[in-house]
Amino acid sequence: MTDTLLVDEDGRFAVGKASTTPQNESVGFLESAEDAAGYWDLTSQEAFEQLSVVLYSGTGMLNTLLSRTGRRVGLIVTRGMEDAILMGRGLQAWTDYSYPDRLHAVTHQAPEPLVPRHRIYGVTERIDQFGNVVAPVYEHEAEKAAEELVAQGVEAICVCCMFSYVDDTHERQITEIVQNVLNKRDVEVPIYRSSSVRPVIREQSRLNSVVIEAYAADVSREQLVGVEEATQSQGFRYGVQTVLSYGGLAGIRYPRLHETMISGPVGGILGAKYVGDIIGSDSVIVSDMGGTSFDISAITRGNIPIENEPTLARFKLNLPTISMESIGAGAGTIIKVDPLTKKVSLGPESAGSTPGPVAFDMGGTEPTVCDCDVIMGRLNPDYFLGGKVKLNVEAAKSVFKEKVADPLGVDVYEAAEGMANMLEMDAKESMRQMISARAVDPADYALMAYGGSGPLHMAEYSRGMGFKNILTFPFAAAFSAFGCTTADYLRRYSRSVQLTLPPNADAEHRNSVAEEINRIWEGLQEAATSEMGDEGHAPADVQLEMFAQMRYTGQLEDVEVPLAMQRITADSDLDLVIKEFDELYAAINGAVAQYREAGHSITELGIVAKVEKIKPKLVRETLQGETPLAEAFKGTRSMYYNREWHEAQLWEMDYLKPGNVVAGPAVVEHPATTLVIPAGDRVWVDEWTIVHYEHAEDSSESE
Repeated sequence: MTDTLLVDEDGRFAVGKASTTPQNESVGFLESAEDAAGYWDLTSQEAFEQLSVVLYSGTGMLNTLLSRTGRRVGLIVTRGMEDAILMGRGLQAWTDYSYPDRLHAVTHQAPEPLVPRHRIYGVTERIDQFGNVVAPVYEHEAEKAAEELVAQGVEAICVCCMFSYVDDTHERQITEIVQNVLNKRDVEVPIYRSSSVRPVIREQSRLNSVVIEAYAADVSREQLVGVEEATQSQGFRYGVQTVLSYGGLAGIRYPRLHETMISGPVGGILGAKYVGDIIGSDSVIVSDMGGTSFDISAITRGNIPIENEPTLARFKLNLPTISMESIGAGAGTIIKVDPLTKKVSLGPESAGSTPGPVAFDMGGTEPTVCDCDVIMGRLNPDYFLGGKVKLNVEAAKSVFKEKVADPLGVDVYEAAEGMANMLEMDAKESMRQMISARAVDPADYALMAYGGSGPLHMAEYSRGMGFKNILTFPFAAAFSAFGCTTADYLRRYSRSVQLTLPPNADAEHRNSVAEEINRIWEGLQEAATSEMGDEGHAPADVQLEMFAQMRYTGQLEDVEVPLAMQRITADSDLDLVIKEFDELYAAINGAVAQYREAGHSITELGIVAKVEKIKPKLVRETLQGETPLAEAFKGTRSMYYNREWHEAQLWEMDYLKPGNVVAGPAVVEHPATTLVIPAGDRVWVDEWTIVHYEHAEDSSESE
């Protein structure tokens, strides 16, 4: 689905939904926007004429990578690195594989390279890790490489030298030679330098980043331009923005568009941080269950975790991304039963939007968890997407009986609940593993459950986890879109460094570290101010926040430390940097894990440049009585839960008011999502219209 959130100047918002149209995403976007505008009795034209910001976030670039439909790319590298693309990183051979496949190396296959070997050329040159020129650029080799690539009809050329993150002089020199060849041949081909895309250490990840920028960015940009043209045809006066992977807005002509590769899912984490700040909860576990995946992350003491080397589409990238973990566990997950062993497996395949689950009646032939929810009466067949989609219960039951229940020799309804429980247990186990790995105490965290299927299954995947409280939202299905609208205009700039601060460092060493930090920060500030100015932001509106990637010396993983200072002005500022790292490290990993005796290392310095924009607001309302209004009640429906049929009360979510309490067995329905409450559990609505879920054991304690 394509979700649209329409926000007015007072922070009120309306949610619209429509089917995604992959061949031309602007069509689905306009239909979704029209649906949202309709809630305020506006036409699409009237809405777009009044808008000051349109942002569009999707997975088009990721799809280009997965389908291998990008541009013909040529690559020039330091001689000796010609096979780096083919070699890749070891983890790229097994990442995204199922657990059984990870165990057996015989099944491992490296991802198909984006650049074939015959379009990769080496040029003799070398600058070492300290910035010293060891060997000059052999210009004749660079010229020959450019000639060969032009003859092969490449559509983009990448240049990546081994230590260009320290000094990019040779990359610039090679780029100039290549451009001269292009000019002579009267050919227009864009050139991408790794030092301008991501000037940080680890050449393999940097190489992947620059190649993906050349391979997939402009293909994705075409869809974004189509969205922009569609909005402007409706009366929108400005350019369309998109969402960066680390949370922030950038124009669709942003020169490093690969940074938007997973912009959709990160919206939910931004939204969780925004809501947490409003309600005074700075530590949050987020869980997003949709049709294909279950995504989780943890916000600790208000800090959103940033991963600097994520693995996307089986490529390791130097791309700052909001850290999240994902498993294939969604309502569209396909259920399979081995006819010989009777072993049941969920996914990793998903029914997708086309043909979708069997109940959608669009040609789907494989049973899914969504079909199980329909069979058990948890989904209203006449109210899916507010009645826009009619669910075929009998078709779902027939296929599920044939392919799952009968092969297992069990009752249809018992089998359906078993499959739903398997999905919920997979989701719970993924949360438990993340909590264990990060040494998180669930009692200090609120769980926010969202996504179209989150409220449908949250009762079981949150049960017994011990969270401080459990929250969901009337707009849970569009929560990621909500989160995207909370983002500000944002840019992130960084550069790799090798700075150490031993516990007994003398004054001269500490002073040299301070000078290097200031030198790097000043250069990044100039770049940030210039680039933000090019997009029309006044320098006075640009807020700058420094950060440092740090670790205890000898460790392998960094922690990103936000810093309030603009520069190091005194020796005590270095102590403050160390103190901020120590406290954040202890909050994430536990105080027992600290190792100050090893000293501290700074591996990367950076800044975040931000300009604020209008955001949606949650309105605080007066609490009313526990009993919902009469018009909120929709009757009853038989619902199968815990191997029994229950007569569940039905409620309309939009009619529940702050202070209302709904006890199970019940189903709270919304056009975009469904909240299931088993017997013994209950929910209540707070003054922000946030829905709080309480399990039987928790509600008895609170009473």
